[in-house]
Amino acid sequence: MAKRLTNAIRTLRFHAGEMTQAELGEKIGVTRQTVAAIEQGKYSPTLETAFRIADVFGVRLDEAFQWEEG
Repeated sequence: MAKRLTNAIRTLRFHAGEMTQAELGEKIGVTRQTVAAIEQGKYSPTLETAFRIADVFGVRLDEAFQWEEG
């Protein structure tokens, strides 16, 4: 079975004081639309962007992103 990339970005944003997609995008250097697409699983971030997202929330990469059976 194929695997897919999932993420906990929405939950991480919620626990970071309801950070908006636009605020996260500004912190990592992408648009709000890109954050939304990553969050919804419609777009896989570059490795650099994935690390930036994890860094913003102070979590490990595997806490922000998971590789799951699809």
